[in-house]
Amino acid sequence: MSHAEDHAGTRRDFLYYATAGAGAVATGAAVWPLVNQMNASADVRALASIFVDVSGVQVGTQLTVKWRGKPVFIRRRTPEEIEAARGVQLSELIDAQAENQNKPGADASDANRALDEAGEWLVMIGVCTHLGCVPIGNAAGDFGGWFCPCHGSHYDTSGRIRKGPAPRNLDVPVAQFTDATTIKLG
Repeated sequence: MSHAEDHAGTRRDFLYYATAGAGAVATGAAVWPLVNQMNASADVRALASIFVDVSGVQVGTQLTVKWRGKPVFIRRRTPEEIEAARGVQLSELIDAQAENQNKPGADASDANRALDEAGEWLVMIGVCTHLGCVPIGNAAGDFGGWFCPCHGSHYDTSGRIRKGPAPRNLDVPVAQFTDATTIKLG
């Protein structure tokens, strides 16, 4: 092999690698916008967690806030509502499983659905599990909790389905007290 042929092979290799490198960079530049557009936008990331001031919620009343595009019921229950909810046997429930993001795998007992140990605070996604309607509250329905007038689902004072076509209890989102008067959702 002559010196000229050896030199040509080196140039050929350089052109091959340079072309492959340029192709890889061009492919990356073309694909990156497609991948990046799948990331959550700033407005969606901002709604991932919200802080709710509950200092004005009186015993026996409910606050409804919007979180992730859905209503969330924050209820400060009366001692009578807590007692009624805790007096229900799990065998009486249509859905005895908990949909509680804070306590996965737990049953649907009132103690597992309430936000605090005393059971005074209840936080639930305010969407009927039948067809996505928004139930009305303030001791509505046959069990003193929430009632979905669209198709007749009755929920008790713990947000558990007791009568009607809804297959599941109202969902309990991830929530916690950050201080005595603020609840963090998400």
